[in-house]
Amino acid sequence: MTASSIRQIKQHIQQLTNETANSKLPSFWLTDWLLYVVDKPAIALITDEGYQLTDSELSEFNAGVTKMQQGMPLAYLTGQQEFWSLKFRVNEHTLIPRPDTEILIEQVLTWIKSQPNSVSSPKRLLDLGTGSGCIAISLAHELNTQRSDSKAESWQVVAVDMSPAALKIAQHNAAINDVADIEFIQSSWYDELPSHGELLFDVIVSNPPYIDEEDEHLARLVAEPISALSAPNHGLADIEHIVGQAPKYLRVGGLLAIEHGFDQGDAVRKLFVDSDFESVRTVQDYGGNDRVTLGQIKSSDFC
Repeated sequence: MTASSIRQIKQHIQQLTNETANSKLPSFWLTDWLLYVVDKPAIALITDEGYQLTDSELSEFNAGVTKMQQGMPLAYLTGQQEFWSLKFRVNEHTLIPRPDTEILIEQVLTWIKSQPNSVSSPKRLLDLGTGSGCIAISLAHELNTQRSDSKAESWQVVAVDMSPAALKIAQHNAAINDVADIEFIQSSWYDELPSHGELLFDVIVSNPPYIDEEDEHLARLVAEPISALSAPNHGLADIEHIVGQAPKYLRVGGLLAIEHGFDQGDAVRKLFVDSDFESVRTVQDYGGNDRVTLGQIKSSDFC
């Protein structure tokens, strides 16, 4: 690219995203990448169009565009992604937080708010397969904010992941978002967690791998860790394990909330019902697709 001013690059971006070969490359990725490279706020796209990029800035911008054209997401270039109004560091060891996962956060917070308060002992929440930590940290951030009210409950949050590299990123994200009270544990799902007594959980949440290993769309996801995306048994293997084992780790009446694929709602609800959950329901995402299924442990079976 020979264009060197913000105005010229904006024009080039428009041409680039109009080309058939690049039609799937979001234009905002390119403008956000430009702003990142020149270290300017979004308003600069209007007020500072005459700014001339230095040779090194232009070189960095062009190199980034090439990588995005080859399949690298913007978030891996910048090393960060916004989620739930917080900023998260991401890299090749973690999935990039997606807006649809905010549905999971909303539903869990709504459920917690609907429960009667019990300030006598801390409540416990478990995030399985935490990755970047976006779910655990966002929930802990909200629950900590609510604790400014002296009547609000105290919550202990536990986040597990089998990847040490992912846990390192998650711990960093907790620190930069000023969330201190999360315990991070290296574990394959429940393996390293006790299943008894006072260490049971009131809420378990998870955004596990749920894409079918044979899904043709996996070929396009060349940058993110496949192990965090796909699972055997038509994408249901990890969900089946999480749901089936959850009754051992949830207190009576506890909530399980799982994100899943748009076409898995029926199958996931059946897994919940078969594992003695009640009040089972599926919530749709912003695009109108089944996305999150929730259920509570039947009190009569686990007293």
